[in-house]
Amino acid sequence: MLKSTTIECTKRLANHIQMARLLSKQIIIIIPLIALHSSFMVDATLPSVVKIGGLFENGDETVEMAFRDAIERINSDETVLPHTHLEAVIEKLERCDSFQASKRVCNLLHQDVAAVFGPQSVETSAHVQSTCDILHMPHMETRWDFKFDPPSNHSINLFPHPITLGNAFRDLIKLKNWKSFAILYEENEALVRMQEILKDPSLHEKRIVVRQFPISTGEYRTTFKELHKLAIRNVIVDVPREHIYSVLKHAQQVDMLSDYHNYFFSSLDVHTVDLEEFQYGGTNISGFSMVDTQARDFTAVVAKLQNDNYNWNGGDPLDSIYRMTEVALVYDAVRLFAQTLHDIDAANTYQQFQTENISCEREEPWKFGSIISNHMRNSNINGITGPLRFDESGSRADFKLRLLELTREGLKHVGDWTPAKRVTFMSNYTKAMTEIYRDTLKNKTLTVVTIPGKPYCMEVEDSETKPINERFEGYCIDLIKEIARILEFKYVIKLVDDGVHGRKNERGEWNGMIKELIEGKADIAVADLTITYEREAAVDFTMPFMSLGIGILYKKHKKEPPKLFSFMSPLAMDVWVYLITSFLGVTLFLFFVARFSPYEWVNPHPCVRDPDELKNNFSMKNTLWFTIGCLMQQGCDIMPRSLSTRVLAASWWFFILILVSSYTANLAAFLTVERMVNPIESAEDLSKQTKIPYGCLKSGSTEAFFKNSNFSTYARMWSFMESYRPSVFVESNSKGVERVEKGDYAYLMESTSIEYNIERKCDLYKVGSLLDSKGYGIATPPDSPYRSIISDAILKLQEDGKLHMLKDRWWSGKGRCGGQKETEKVSGSASELGLANVGGVFVVLAAGSCIAIIICIGEFIWKMKNIPRDDREHICVELLREIKYVICCYGNTRPIRKVSDTNPARNLIITSGNGLPYMNYHEMNNKNMYS
Repeated sequence: MLKSTTIECTKRLANHIQMARLLSKQIIIIIPLIALHSSFMVDATLPSVVKIGGLFENGDETVEMAFRDAIERINSDETVLPHTHLEAVIEKLERCDSFQASKRVCNLLHQDVAAVFGPQSVETSAHVQSTCDILHMPHMETRWDFKFDPPSNHSINLFPHPITLGNAFRDLIKLKNWKSFAILYEENEALVRMQEILKDPSLHEKRIVVRQFPISTGEYRTTFKELHKLAIRNVIVDVPREHIYSVLKHAQQVDMLSDYHNYFFSSLDVHTVDLEEFQYGGTNISGFSMVDTQARDFTAVVAKLQNDNYNWNGGDPLDSIYRMTEVALVYDAVRLFAQTLHDIDAANTYQQFQTENISCEREEPWKFGSIISNHMRNSNINGITGPLRFDESGSRADFKLRLLELTREGLKHVGDWTPAKRVTFMSNYTKAMTEIYRDTLKNKTLTVVTIPGKPYCMEVEDSETKPINERFEGYCIDLIKEIARILEFKYVIKLVDDGVHGRKNERGEWNGMIKELIEGKADIAVADLTITYEREAAVDFTMPFMSLGIGILYKKHKKEPPKLFSFMSPLAMDVWVYLITSFLGVTLFLFFVARFSPYEWVNPHPCVRDPDELKNNFSMKNTLWFTIGCLMQQGCDIMPRSLSTRVLAASWWFFILILVSSYTANLAAFLTVERMVNPIESAEDLSKQTKIPYGCLKSGSTEAFFKNSNFSTYARMWSFMESYRPSVFVESNSKGVERVEKGDYAYLMESTSIEYNIERKCDLYKVGSLLDSKGYGIATPPDSPYRSIISDAILKLQEDGKLHMLKDRWWSGKGRCGGQKETEKVSGSASELGLANVGGVFVVLAAGSCIAIIICIGEFIWKMKNIPRDDREHICVELLREIKYVICCYGNTRPIRKVSDTNPARNLIITSGNGLPYMNYHEMNNKNMYS
């Protein structure tokens, strides 16, 4: 009966095997289950006692005790293995003794163990793993393995794989965005953990310093001194857990443990170190931990240790289980093995374990080993170290690292890392850290570095007798005062040593304020410091407190004084010559035409019908009067009569109409609108000429802008500035402004500084529009924890309008050109005419008056010469008598002067020129002459 049953089962086994070959690797565990189910159809359970072997080296007493306590806890938990008792079989061996490890593992196999735990060292564990792999014995490890050997089919390692752990370190460093950092290690194996950081291409742009501590000396100060000289503030430390305190202590002794330093420890046991001595210094100390305090078994394990009253390594039992990663991994390893047995027992399809006949000499594999190993690899349970999931090679595939950071309350859980989600911070992490940094900053004294420059920082009068913070005034001084009031910190103002803002030379070295921030000589830099890409790579900047751009400062073109005869400017000189020539030519031509035309000869006495003579009114004198009257648009009492003369007069009038209209229109523009002649109107004009030199501040952002620009205009300007001699670069903005005031020099500077100077120096102005757009920011040391809260303070000042008020105070408030500019804007483009603009007209009037007086005197003298000497006195006496008569205003009539009979000119008729009728000598006898 039994034989037939066996044959039947064998046939069924063949069928099951053929079906199993079609299944995927994910259900490969079903194959041995089907085989056993087909071979044995008896109801069986786990044996009452299952032995577990443990290999522990000298010095691993902590791990050994955790192994024993974990087995005891499983035995006391009736929900896991209610009918099976786990028994620990311990073998001790010397550390790193491979030969002894090979013997000890064979001893364990002879004692019928179902699994082997340990050892912890790399050398011995490799031999144990090889033996277990040959004999199909499940091998469970809780150590980190830096060797990338081919995966074992029967080895399970609960410690994260080096590559996965390195990915966690790399992700955190990238998230922190450190500009520079150092990797300090003690053991050579540390480079395996750091290789993911060193291989990442995105981190190659960072400044990375790798140093190894002196081995087995315990001296770390020398290395930290070197980092201090290199101005490295971010450090990744890979040392054993027991050396962490010494590392921090030595760093503190060489001033490498300040608010601006960040330390990340690769050890997963950083939480086991007492950091109370360092938690109030402000240093950011962080690390990962695998222990999950929220795990289901965590509280029970701690309670058991407390009940046992076991003094774990001289410490508190609670601290031992909570802070020891190895302890937690051992508990999870025992828990994983027990849960695997529980699942196998729950299936109720297997024969009893038979661990006999397992021998290293015969090398016969254990048939149950693959079942247990495969089942553990496909397990999905949660332990004290998080989820226990493994890949095909038996490495920990899915786990969670808890990110811990040191605060004033101790180490706090601030985030998690998982292979899928990478680093994720807690929801209130940013707010909590901001409040921590804000509290740290309160009542702290910061060193504020600045640079002299109007109106940002200026020395007050008698500054030597005043406290350091009262020696300066200006926009930046008021700005830092407002920020300190909001954040409640103290500060000391310090002028930069070399007097420059900051620039990196060819060797990559910085100067100025940037250098002092990097070297730790200052905490913040408040000045007209432009935020640039190069500076941002070296230090951190807050949000801009002022927006600006590069402009061109130049001296206004001096307004030329108006010419005396500026009224002649509307017409060119050749037009005036042609006008005078035309006037004379038309006069002569009109004279001849009028003489030639018979219609211009008229009767001088209209009452006489047949006159003896005809008269032509267009004499040379009258013709001149007619043409000049038309030219002046005043008219004349002599008008042409004939058609020919009228046509000529009409042509002359049309000529005068067009010419006078054009003159009048152009005269208004010349006399009312001020015409400025500027040699440059933009940067393009400046780059195309070489007559006017131009330059900028030495070692400033403006210089860097032109030096690094690829735009053709700016590249051409940089080439000119670099080659021009003498040098066009200046040491400070004030010297640049002075050079502009001297003339024939254009200075390239920030628009805010230009606005300040043109408010106080009315002969300067800004040329064209801005060349770029940027901003001033407050600089802090790289990776400073105070950058964000200072940015918040600046944002608050901006929302409250304080920044605008400060700028008005130091720009427009103390200027003297603002009112003048406003007046110009109101009055428009035209300005009132002064005497200098129309002085030439008065000169012409005065000259005409003088010429008229001279002609009048000449006419009087000519008339007096026609009177005999006997009938007149000396010409001078007569002239004075005539002037007296004119001044006394005797009336508009006067008698005719008589001439003696003996005089040949006795019948000469003299009129007074005021229209008196002609009289002969006899008619004048009875008249009284004036004396």
